[in-house]
Amino acid sequence: MIASSAARRRVPVAVGACLTSFAAFWAAQRAAHVSMIDLLVYRAEGATVRAGGDLYALRATAAHLPATYPPFAALLFTPLTLLDTAPLRVLATAGNLALLVVFVRLSLKLVGHARVDAVWWVTAAAVWCEPVWTTVRYGQVNLLLAVLVLWDLSHSTGGRYAPWSGAGLGLAAAVKLTPALFPVFLLVTGAVAHLRGRDARPWLRHARGAGAVFAAATLLAAAVLPYDSRRFWTGLVFRTERVGRAEDTANQALRGVLARLLHTPHPGALWAACAAVVAALGLATAAAAELDGRRDWAVCACAVTALLASPVSWTHHWVWCVPLVLLLWSHGSRTAALGTLLVFCSYAPWWVPHGTGRPELHQGPLELTLSAVYGGAGACFLVLTRTSLPERGGVAGVRPSRRSRTA
Repeated sequence: MIASSAARRRVPVAVGACLTSFAAFWAAQRAAHVSMIDLLVYRAEGATVRAGGDLYALRATAAHLPATYPPFAALLFTPLTLLDTAPLRVLATAGNLALLVVFVRLSLKLVGHARVDAVWWVTAAAVWCEPVWTTVRYGQVNLLLAVLVLWDLSHSTGGRYAPWSGAGLGLAAAVKLTPALFPVFLLVTGAVAHLRGRDARPWLRHARGAGAVFAAATLLAAAVLPYDSRRFWTGLVFRTERVGRAEDTANQALRGVLARLLHTPHPGALWAACAAVVAALGLATAAAAELDGRRDWAVCACAVTALLASPVSWTHHWVWCVPLVLLLWSHGSRTAALGTLLVFCSYAPWWVPHGTGRPELHQGPLELTLSAVYGGAGACFLVLTRTSLPERGGVAGVRPSRRSRTA
């Protein structure tokens, strides 16, 4: 009874701390005069759909940014045109902060922690890490997609299967292609389970559900936007240069790291080969962790693999650093957790020269290191996960989490 009473008292304090952090964050964003430029591109896409225009001929804002997401995303953006830009910015900021709370809650659930006050304390701190700051700054959809993925994967594990399993993954992949690696991870896990003589049906059903929802969303977009759908899926989807310059310091994918390292905007075949190797090894690592009963490691490994192998992973795509840090901390790897937290709170990719004149193509050793810290942290996490796999329930040399000890 005393413990329960103390827990109840902790929650209002934690909520107050989180709201105070949010208020300071909101004030800091206003002081920085954030443009929420990606939100304005989304709104322009919705307006183009409503007007019956050419979606992929669109160039929005003063930066002349194109539409780069699949057509289904543009359908979802049409309600954004119902608001003027000022209230839309306020609504998007509030929405992203609310999504951050949900994302932290799902991340803590993933790693086996259920304390309500922890959700608020972690959220109060997480809002200041660079990927979250930049997501809100640009009005991006990263937190929404991450919530869809984690919500979906938290409802289906190993032998359990919920009727709606796959819906979140399918919707996320229909909006933005990077999350499509999660259904592939489920397929790989099912295939490996079958080879080992285990029941592969839960993973294959889950992947099938994700594929069905993705197909339904894509076909709906094709019915409403046939011309745009045909253009995107037969050509534009392969034109990665439309998304942005490969060498941009914000690109923390393997392709960006190689472009800066080789001092070329076109890392070409070398990148393709390296990305294929990373994708294969990352998926194998995630599947092995899943079959070892460690979905938390599997989900984070799959997310990191997707970010590394994607042609472009801007710094704001790395909101997956939140469950990454929580996972390492909960499994007793405090040094790795603090190091990862430092990386994603350092804003290090922005310390190097960037912008006009393409200075990223002329970086020295220190600048190359600073502009590769997210990708480097992701690669280290995959190595750590891989080396922990054989017989142990936790990371090699690390105390297992509370959940692992009681399983």
